[in-house]
Amino acid sequence: MILNEIKSTLEALANPEKAKILMRFFKTDKGEYGEGDTFLGITVPEQRLIAKQYFQNISLKEIEDLLSYDIHEYRLTSLLMLVFKYEKTKDIQEKKEIVLFYLSQTSRINNWDLVDTSCYKIVGHYCFHENKEQILYNLASSDDLWEKRIAIVSTMYFIRQQSLEIVTEMVLRNMNHPHDLMHKANGWMLREMGKKDESVLIDFLDEYATKLPRTSLRYALEKLEPSIKDYYMKLK
Repeated sequence: MILNEIKSTLEALANPEKAKILMRFFKTDKGEYGEGDTFLGITVPEQRLIAKQYFQNISLKEIEDLLSYDIHEYRLTSLLMLVFKYEKTKDIQEKKEIVLFYLSQTSRINNWDLVDTSCYKIVGHYCFHENKEQILYNLASSDDLWEKRIAIVSTMYFIRQQSLEIVTEMVLRNMNHPHDLMHKANGWMLREMGKKDESVLIDFLDEYATKLPRTSLRYALEKLEPSIKDYYMKLK
């Protein structure tokens, strides 16, 4: 019953013109960022309001059912509800169950919007506070592009907490990955590390700048002084 109510609420907000824009934005015809999803054309703030309304009463099984659809907004709303469940519970066992559930659903969390909306607040939080970095290393070593993306976005939680040691290991595991999306993600992670401690980034670049893909290096240098940027870019 609750699933039908959620789906009806979402479908009532469907906007065909926004859906067309989203399909072009996610390059669904190429399967690059959207994996062929169908879009209803509903904004994230609208979905967040629906998720807040229903998250307390929906079960993990019902969230799994909603994730099984190839409709982007169904899946994003289900992940938003999962985030709210994780954030509101104080029970560490329940948090663990939510994380394990999340990790069992990664085949359905297969575009950057779904990843970036959910894993930082669930997987990143859990791995940091429970000393479970190995979960991130395992994801980073996966053959699946989106599991790698989950690992990197989740590592951002460590960076925000000034725990920077994990970053080098994460970048090195996929420095030569063939997909440019990984190069961007690695560079993004290095840039954020540099914002927390520029000297740590400089030390990393002194050792690895010549080995980094150009895209990763460009993102990593984004917040540094122009003279420093020029120095490292000339090494390529």
